[in-house]
Amino acid sequence: MSKEKSGDRVRLVSLQSNAMPRSDKRYAKALRVSVYVAFFSLAVLAQKAVTKISEPYPAGTVHTPPAWFEDVAPQAGIKVINVNGGVTSKRYILEATGSGVAILDYDNDGYADIFLVNGAYLQPQNAKNGPPPTSHLFHNNHDGTFTDVTANSGLADTGWGQGACVGDYDNDGLPDLYVTSYGKNRLYHNEGRGRFHEVAEQAGVAGTGKEWGTGCAFVDYDRDGKLDIAVANYVHFDIKDVPEPGKSAGCMWKGVAVMCGPRGLEWAPNTLYHNLGNGKFEDVSVKSGFTKTTGHYCFSVSTVDADEDGWPDIYVACDSTPAILYRNNHDGTFTDRAPDAGVAFNEDGREQAGMGSTLGDYDGDGHLDIFKTNFSDDTATLYHAHGDGIYEDVTYLAGLGINTDKLGWGTMFLDIDNDGWPDIISANGHVYPEVDSSHLGSDYRESRLLYHNLGNGKFADITKDSGPGITTPASARGLAVADLWNDGRQEVVINDVSSLPMLLVNRALNTNHWIGLGLTGTKSNRSAIGARVTVRGIAAGKERVWVNEVRSGSSYSSSSDLRLHFGLGPSPVLHEIEVSWPSGLTELFPAPPVDHITTLTEGAGKAIPPVPAK
Repeated sequence: MSKEKSGDRVRLVSLQSNAMPRSDKRYAKALRVSVYVAFFSLAVLAQKAVTKISEPYPAGTVHTPPAWFEDVAPQAGIKVINVNGGVTSKRYILEATGSGVAILDYDNDGYADIFLVNGAYLQPQNAKNGPPPTSHLFHNNHDGTFTDVTANSGLADTGWGQGACVGDYDNDGLPDLYVTSYGKNRLYHNEGRGRFHEVAEQAGVAGTGKEWGTGCAFVDYDRDGKLDIAVANYVHFDIKDVPEPGKSAGCMWKGVAVMCGPRGLEWAPNTLYHNLGNGKFEDVSVKSGFTKTTGHYCFSVSTVDADEDGWPDIYVACDSTPAILYRNNHDGTFTDRAPDAGVAFNEDGREQAGMGSTLGDYDGDGHLDIFKTNFSDDTATLYHAHGDGIYEDVTYLAGLGINTDKLGWGTMFLDIDNDGWPDIISANGHVYPEVDSSHLGSDYRESRLLYHNLGNGKFADITKDSGPGITTPASARGLAVADLWNDGRQEVVINDVSSLPMLLVNRALNTNHWIGLGLTGTKSNRSAIGARVTVRGIAAGKERVWVNEVRSGSSYSSSSDLRLHFGLGPSPVLHEIEVSWPSGLTELFPAPPVDHITTLTEGAGKAIPPVPAK
């Protein structure tokens, strides 16, 4: 279901069937939840229909398009310090990597909520300094503000959190949370009524506590209708075994003594958990082939059907080592094909220090491309997809071989002005506070970067003209994107090291159109993660396709809204929507109304017969 604002009225728009299929008992509970939510939503909407509705932080003509971002986190009520060890100095790499963000509608009220992962202090807090830091859950109040509901949510655990990803692993209709950590990871099962229960140990996904977990993603890699979990791991880290800054070759940078790592530290293998059902998982890292790729320090996990064969592959950005592309072999195993696919190195054949990654069809050719952020004194990397599993480094051709002073982290494709061409935002910030005092050519706190897609395969850097939400320096890490108020604008949530988070809203007005799509699986996993959506229509007088996949994880240790957003331009004519579900079913749906969020349910469209194998 979706909510439409038209003047003072709100109504529902839906392209789903009136009833869920009843052949599978595991959806009985999900159906009851859906019915409850539908009646609750109707009651809320009936109240809103007679109440004047104002758009939170409205866009206006004061600012020149395409973008003028402002940070509204303080007035929105999102005020929590991200703790990651020391503030003015970082003696250990653990203190420098920051934490992620997850967007999820945890109570199914139709509005996306915000989960901010938090770290810890190196030394235990004294009682006089207050309780230790925890991660925080913020409930969306629908009016531009949020309420911190952590205390009663079951999410107020302490520990050194790193990343988070979202997915309904038990198909009960409620999104669950997986949180990676320095130490054991956590799996929070959504119990409903705003409560989560931590079940990682009994589910078998806590890990050993020796691997430092970073990025993660829910993914149904074997297409059995149950979400599995892929986890990127960084290093085996023990403070007592790490040299002091400057005491070894891996602890110097540009002649200055800095914290050690990752080179010189013991790398940790990545992890894959297979969902067995009944709330249990099996560690299949070895037999899946994950551990055959060795010697990497990994950060972000982005799922993508790289070769468009209907099976999800997994791209992992790695620090100081080549990136990984786990190609799905359709039999429960993976093979790292990154070098052959052209995404392990840059066009010079050089490994980079990858941090974050994102997927998007930037040139409208129907294939999902990869953008990766890297360490300073290097460019970010844009890999253009050819659709056959092969990619080409087009960083310089696309105008992105710039801003080498920035150290990039979280990043996402998003359409800032709904012109139909995905733009790129990245969060930046250095890891060495010493870059300021020693004048090493970078700043510890850096601006975000915003690249506007020109629609011709090239991007323009519009950072300096895009408002204080972009230009104000920060040491930013995790980044996630969502249309928080269902008004067609995509907001950006950023977690900043040793500082307050950011909530960026675009206040520049545009008249372009858009659609939002929420997908519900029936035979496929309930979250529809892995579903590939193709929107067909006409824009600017030409036939167009818009493509994306429902994705958990991605960015840097973060997870954006599972709903898909497509900017359409000024006067689009939509023909149809094609959905390739993880179950193998492909369906056509009629074009939805523009400027709405619409729900598509598996089984409610017109099935397309499978193409016979050659």
